[in-house]
Formats: sequence, structure tokens, C-alpha cells
Amino acid sequence: MRAFWRNFSGNRGAMLGICLLVVLVAVALLADVLAPHSPIEQFRSSFLVPPAWQQGGSWDFVLGSDDIGRDILSRLIYGARLSIVIGLMVVALSLTTGTALGLTAAFAGGIVDIAIMRVMDVLLVFPSLLLAIVIVAILGPGLFNAMLAVAVVLVPGYTRLARASALSELVKDYVTASRCAGSSTVRLMFVVVLPNCAAPLIVQASLGFSTAILDAAALGFLGLGAQPPAPEWGTMLAGALQYYQSAWWVLAFPGISILLTVLAFNLFGDGLRDALDPKLKR
Repeated sequence: MRAFWRNFSGNRGAMLGICLLVVLVAVALLADVLAPHSPIEQFRSSFLVPPAWQQGGSWDFVLGSDDIGRDILSRLIYGARLSIVIGLMVVALSLTTGTALGLTAAFAGGIVDIAIMRVMDVLLVFPSLLLAIVIVAILGPGLFNAMLAVAVVLVPGYTRLARASALSELVKDYVTASRCAGSSTVRLMFVVVLPNCAAPLIVQASLGFSTAILDAAALGFLGLGAQPPAPEWGTMLAGALQYYQSAWWVLAFPGISILLTVLAFNLFGDGLRDALDPKLKR
């Protein structure tokens, strides 16, 4: 653990990423306290109010208001909570399903292995966002369906990684010893082999957070994800697109929030990868 922390803390990008993530999680958890207004409350006399430091701005709306008088800062704060939930749900679904399929393919072999991996290959043929759009179009627009679609898109990556890691472990002596000791297949999969495959899966999951948030925001922007008045950053961008010339703040701040969140998870994931495998450290 000390060696891991030494390697991780020596990576400035990783430390920046984890600091941003701590702030994001704190904002999400304390949204009810930090937000000055309700994210769906409309102030009829305050349409498109500019940020407080700009001429015509008001400190009642520090980052300005949108086209129907909602406080942008409050919507961004609650949007952070929604983004964390989206990331957790998508990564949990895709990681669990992909790991189970990958281990099954590695242990079963033969026709089962071929069938699982060919299905994964078919899913990988399609661009991830296009496949997510198709799935949501079939299931119908909505936040849950968007999360399910993004999870399906991410499953092949976890499946291939879990299978490759498990195959490399199956030839080692400790697995043979466990077989000779009478361990069942389920025990071999989840108790003996899986812990030794965990490191690359954890790194992939940390990077999967950024992909999940970005794809969910893209679906929200297209009107297929979270539906108004949910304070989701992609949905906020879609509703503000027509004001990109006259009210820059309604587009800039949700975009910056997505940028910083994705950057934080990517920096954290890269640092985690380098710390778990020092041979990759640059």
C-alpha cells in the first residue's frame, strides 16, 4: 500500500485529478446546502441574467440564469450529483456484466468462449455513441434507458479485459493447486482468479466513469437521455444552444463542468494505472 501511494502521489496529474474528484463528490453530496436555489425554480423576472461580474448581472445568480429564469449555478451543482449517479450506475452494470462474461468465456472455452467473444466483436463494430443512440431509440428516451445503453456499450471492453487477464492466470501454478485441492469452478472464478485480475479492471472502471458521463451527456444533448427539467449537463447544453451568441454563459458553464469532470476521471485513471503497474510509469 505504501509503494502504491508513493507511486500515485508522485504523479502530479493524478493528484490534480483526485483533488478535482474530491471537490466534485463534496459538491454532489452537499448540493442541498450549497445550491442557492432549487434547480427547477423559475424566476419570471430574471430571464437570461448574465453572471454577477458582468454588466447587468446579479449576485442572486452568480453564474447567471437560463432562458426560463432558472439559476445556472444551482443546476450545475445538482448536475454534479446526477453525473456521479450516472457514472456509478453505468460502471457498476458494465463492470459486473463484463467481468462475469469474461470469466465465463475464459473458464468455459470452446463454443461458449467463441459465442461470447463474437457477440462482443459485433458490439465493438459500431461506434459507441451510435450504438447507444440505437439502443435508446429502441427503449425510448429517458435517463435510465440512457444509462442502460451506455452500460451495454462499455460491456465489451470489460469482457475482453477480464477474459485476457483470466487466461493469463489460468496457466499459473496456484490455479492448478486450487483445482487439485478440489475447488469448484465458481470458487476458482470469483475467489481464486478474480482478485488477481482486479487491478486492470479497476483501472478500466475508473476510466469508464469519464466515458459514461460523456456519453450520457451526449445522449442528453440529443434529447435521448435525461429529460427536462432534470439538471443534467448535456440537457442544459441542448436547451441553451440557440443562445450561443447572445448568452454565452448558458453554454459555457455546463460545457466547462463536463470538461473538468471528464479530465479529473481520466487523470485519476492514468495515475491509478501507473501506480498499480510501475512498469507503465513514464
